[in-house]
Amino acid sequence: MGPTSSGVVHRLFLFIIYLSSFQDVTALEMDLRSVHSNSNVILADSPSTGIFYPIEISPAVIPEYPVPSDSLPPMYPTFPTTYEPVLSGKCPVNFSSMSDLLGKTASDCSQPLAPLVGNVICCPQFSSLMHIFQGNFGGDSDKLIVQNAVASDCFSDIMSILASKGANVTLPALCSLKSSNLTGGSCPVHDVATFEKMVNSSKLLDVCGTVDPLKECCRPICQNALLEAALLISGGLAAKDAVPESSHADVLNDCKGIVYSYMARKLSSDAANTAFRILSACKVNKACPLDFKQPTEVISACKNAGAPSPSCCGSLNAYIAGIQKQMLITNKQAIICATLFGSMLRKGGVMTNIYELCDVDLKDFSIQAYGQQGCLLRSLPSDVIFDNSTGYSFICDLTDNIVAPWPSSSSVTSISLCAPEMSLPALPNSQNMKNKGSQGSRGDAAVPIFSLFILTTMLYLRDYVGDDG
Repeated sequence: MGPTSSGVVHRLFLFIIYLSSFQDVTALEMDLRSVHSNSNVILADSPSTGIFYPIEISPAVIPEYPVPSDSLPPMYPTFPTTYEPVLSGKCPVNFSSMSDLLGKTASDCSQPLAPLVGNVICCPQFSSLMHIFQGNFGGDSDKLIVQNAVASDCFSDIMSILASKGANVTLPALCSLKSSNLTGGSCPVHDVATFEKMVNSSKLLDVCGTVDPLKECCRPICQNALLEAALLISGGLAAKDAVPESSHADVLNDCKGIVYSYMARKLSSDAANTAFRILSACKVNKACPLDFKQPTEVISACKNAGAPSPSCCGSLNAYIAGIQKQMLITNKQAIICATLFGSMLRKGGVMTNIYELCDVDLKDFSIQAYGQQGCLLRSLPSDVIFDNSTGYSFICDLTDNIVAPWPSSSSVTSISLCAPEMSLPALPNSQNMKNKGSQGSRGDAAVPIFSLFILTTMLYLRDYVGDDG
């Protein structure tokens, strides 16, 4: 790369980084007939779809960020390398009938993004694909499983097709799924006729055919029907006293897989995928997926803090910076993660709300774009977006600009976000926005789409800094 090219790349790199930290940014939607911008930012609304003009920023205001001298990661936009897959020829399935679902899964689990969105987007979609494949494998027969003799070949073919479309090849390990998940395992029911004799299938399909994404997670209807069906076909685990507890869980989980398979067989692929993704969202939003190491240094620096302290806030920010390298999480997961981490600090003797003292927001618990703007995904199911002209992208929630909650106790074991008193806090407005101190003032709205360039740059800088440290 010549000097001129290097200069262009350098300036583009600085522009994109500055864009990610720009305050009070509103994306401008391009109308094909006229161009206009809307200065009224409505926080609770999702960004409208359309073609967006870049925001023009004078080169004079671009900050001088340090840039590593080594070559940068692939520049935005980034596109998957696709090719014709080599299949085993032993799996008796017409994969072309599932091309849309396979394409969606490959996009959601793309090579560079899968580790970052595995918990929230990729693995739920990969799991849904597996259920739908299992349910439709039998074709004209009434089997709800993939036979052991071909399960490995079919699973291998699925992975070959996904990889050929740009998916990450580590999905089985990342999502803890394997060929045996297609076989029904230890569940005693493997066919439609037996299933329908034991289960009120019309009720199951009625409540799970259309799942309400806003109500299901707090007032489960489909989940209860699914569990009831799994218990029925497992034989009610009547002989549980003679079987180890771990085996009960295995049988029940295997029978849940059969229920999913039956639903996938009876519903359209789109309806089944939508239902399965909503059920997965209910599950993942009940727990914090982040790994918290013992915050010894934070406890030591903040134990006696009663007012903003450089040593306390510096230690806290350094610890949170490590968390920000892990993965993208949802707004609900961020509330749980912030509460659990706060309980760890309280247990260590930090009684003061240091989130408030040090201006820690919910966004600070997810991946950042150059440390300036956090991205929290919506708690409802979402997908990675692939566009032939812009590459990969995904939408961040615009309602996450709120202070992280400080726990009232050090013994927090579970958190419910369903009760009215646990609803999301009100968003700050322009009149009561706090001074963010050393972290910089933040606007009411973030740029909704974080490009893959931002993420690859952030990951590169993480590794660069890590190697120097």
